[in-house]
Amino acid sequence: MDLTVLQTGFGLAPIGLLFLVLVLVAIWQSIEIVDAYEKEALTVFGEYRQLLQPGMNVIPPFVSRTYAFDMRTQTLDVPRQEAITRDNSPVTADAVVYIKVMDAKKAFLEVDNYKKAVSNLAQTTLRAVLGDMELDDTLNKRQEINAKIRKELDEPTDEWGIRVESVEVREVNPSQDVQQAMEQQTSAERRRRAMILEAQGERRSAVEQAEGDKQSNIIRAQGEKQSQILEAQGDAISTVLRAKSSEAMGERAVIERGMETLEAIGQGESTTFVLPQELTSLVGRYGKHLTGSDVESEGEGLEALEFDEETRQLLGLDDIDEILGQIDEAAEMDIEELEQEAEAVKSGDVGHIKPPDEVIEEMDEAVSEENLETESE
Repeated sequence: MDLTVLQTGFGLAPIGLLFLVLVLVAIWQSIEIVDAYEKEALTVFGEYRQLLQPGMNVIPPFVSRTYAFDMRTQTLDVPRQEAITRDNSPVTADAVVYIKVMDAKKAFLEVDNYKKAVSNLAQTTLRAVLGDMELDDTLNKRQEINAKIRKELDEPTDEWGIRVESVEVREVNPSQDVQQAMEQQTSAERRRRAMILEAQGERRSAVEQAEGDKQSNIIRAQGEKQSQILEAQGDAISTVLRAKSSEAMGERAVIERGMETLEAIGQGESTTFVLPQELTSLVGRYGKHLTGSDVESEGEGLEALEFDEETRQLLGLDDIDEILGQIDEAAEMDIEELEQEAEAVKSGDVGHIKPPDEVIEEMDEAVSEENLETESE
């Protein structure tokens, strides 16, 4: 009897231990811990039940399965793709797609593997977008390519509960032959620009040199003209002076001849002499001029030594100092203008330089006004 009870007790011990193990495993299987950045889809006997939220969740043990979904923004690399542009140029490009799971239920029920699906869709879309563009556009319009790819991905990914946050094309490279042709084109364009800049520089230098020569010629012509005017006035004054001097010398010769005649007459026996009035007048004026005496006090000095009013106005003797002063002022003004224009030519500002015809007209007007003022005075 005692032996039977003992055997029964030893038989119940393994069963109790097994039951305890089963209870512990069931408890372990019924508790699911979800991370804070995840959500999990729960299925019981293969049937979708719910989404498990972050934290500790109780689920049916042994008959439940969970599928985790990362709710953070995820990065998908789009492998390098080859495409033919609209102008038949081969290019290769790769990109990066940033996605985020917005609805874990749709991502679980509507698509098998949402990451792979988005990656494949991005590859085909990238090739299609590049094929609709020309080569220059594919190299220059990155933002437009990104926008088109994102737009093409939005509609199908919305049905999967996925949002495409951004698309960035990393590189777009044409073929090696196209790259060489582009490099040659760039080099030729740079050479063309260099030649244009060099030609423009030479043209500008020639223009500035011509402007400087023109102004130099104008100033030189103006100086020669003023020199000719002064030379002509000097020749006129010299001619009149020579004429006056000749006239004076003639009067002196007559007086000397008359004095010699008087001396010869005085050596004769006659005591009565008849002298012409002109000789008397000349002798009186000559003596007054030489001695300053009062002989012929009512008369005047030798006419050949003085200029009449008409001759002085004609020669401009009274205005010689004023004319010379005006010429000196004009010369100084011309020198200052020449220096200013030379500085302007050096600095490249040649817009204010007057044309030669205008400068010559101004010079002619200035000389005409000076002559009019001299005649009026």
